[in-house]
Amino acid sequence: MHNPSPSPTPATDLETEEKAAIDRQPSLLVRALDSDMMASFRRSKMTIVAAILTLAFFLLAIFADLVAPQNPFDPAQLDLFDSRLPPIWDEMGMLPYLLGTDEQGRDMFSAIAYGLRISLLVGFLGVFLAAGIGITLGLMAGYLGGVVDTVVMRIADVQLTFPAILIALLVDGVAKSALGGQLDEGTTLVVLVLAIGFSFWVQYARTVRGSVMVEKNKDYVAAAKLIGLPAPVIMARHVLPNVMGPVLVIATINLALAIITEATLSFLGSGMPETMPSLGTLIRIGNNYLFSGEWWIVAFPGIALAVLVLAINLLGDWLRDALNPKLR
Repeated sequence: MHNPSPSPTPATDLETEEKAAIDRQPSLLVRALDSDMMASFRRSKMTIVAAILTLAFFLLAIFADLVAPQNPFDPAQLDLFDSRLPPIWDEMGMLPYLLGTDEQGRDMFSAIAYGLRISLLVGFLGVFLAAGIGITLGLMAGYLGGVVDTVVMRIADVQLTFPAILIALLVDGVAKSALGGQLDEGTTLVVLVLAIGFSFWVQYARTVRGSVMVEKNKDYVAAAKLIGLPAPVIMARHVLPNVMGPVLVIATINLALAIITEATLSFLGSGMPETMPSLGTLIRIGNNYLFSGEWWIVAFPGIALAVLVLAINLLGDWLRDALNPKLR
């Protein structure tokens, strides 16, 4: 005699419903596109233009080897007979030098593309170093308090009395004195990153300290202490993720400031050498020929630097407003 199959148990039905509910949940990409931040981004035409320009600069720097007609860092590809050629739309211009050439025969478009790579690399590494120092000291000062808080904040107050460029020049001068006056390109890049990192850590430390002093009095921190978690684990695993919003805003704006600082140091002769120029070095080189009629040598790197910094600043302003719950 045939026995009827047993009916599904309630536990089986519950598991099936849970799996179906999970399958019906939108993907991470869909949730991101439907978020309030993306809605704010789509409403701001200026922010969209700034994002497109920033992305274009980043892609130009990343794929400079493929886009640029020459490698301006390779002396074998340079021809002094092609020096100081005007842009292509001038009657004296010639292909493939779209934006003209400098005194060494370097194609200005290629030099800008490769210079962008160096400026962005120094900016990102400098911001990463500054954020690492500032976040660590801010977490310790805000969570531990007492002597640690006093020492860190007094050091920050003293550094705030000096402009960031002076701190960067001081670090750059001390490093070059310790390592010798003549540095190669790699060592110079490291010195620039250190100079920028030690110039901008104060903003991160003060912001993180203030946020940590609010967060450490909340229930989840008390619960973490109750189960016996050590202070470093509580700071890194529980407190830090809740204070990262303001840090992201500062990092975005500081990226533009770091690029400007690197350009200023290079313009003053304390940055990248002429054999491996950044945007600041290109501007310094072009400034020597500005009054002799070769305006394009300084104009195009200056325009690229100004547009890049403006676009990043606009993105930073939008991110600050988008992450501010009072403006939603």
